[in-house]
Amino acid sequence: MFELGKNNKVPTTPDKLSRQDRDHQTGSHAQPREVAVIGQSIRIDGDVRGEEDLRIEGEITGTIRLLNHSLTIGTKGRIKADVYAESVTVDGEVNGDLYASGCVNIHSSARVKGNVVATRVNLDEGARFKGSIDMDPETVEATLGKKHRAQASARDAGRSIGPKQAATTAVDNPTPENPRAVQSIISDKKSKPEPAH
Repeated sequence: MFELGKNNKVPTTPDKLSRQDRDHQTGSHAQPREVAVIGQSIRIDGDVRGEEDLRIEGEITGTIRLLNHSLTIGTKGRIKADVYAESVTVDGEVNGDLYASGCVNIHSSARVKGNVVATRVNLDEGARFKGSIDMDPETVEATLGKKHRAQASARDAGRSIGPKQAATTAVDNPTPENPRAVQSIISDKKSKPEPAH
């Protein structure tokens, strides 16, 4: 899905791998995965969705959804977005909430303003962090599980789920742990006038 920077292959020699890539490959069944790259000169305003790992060295404002993949915000990367991913590694700047079904790694060079909801969180000494951390598996499941299942069902049916369908899922299944989804839907409806009958 991501074509920008697609020709930028992730180096496979240990001395050239980023810390996140080394961390990712340390598992016994780890295999190198291709990583799409958004370069330093790229700025995106809007939603970013994908079915592959992503590294951001540019700037993104909006929402990032990589539910089955990892996201790395490089040292030059700056995002003003809520992130939904399998794992998140931050070396750059984040202004937004981070939701991960796996681990969130906030390295010493990172600057994060926002809440973190993940089953595991690593916060390196020297990192700047302002927000809350919630590592309760039930909260992670409530926040990511329903979105993940809705997108997986849509993908299995051969179509992609759109924001209105995801919003409907959140409204049909509201949870106390996810009031923001309901609030955003309500504010969305308030901003759009109803057609006259």
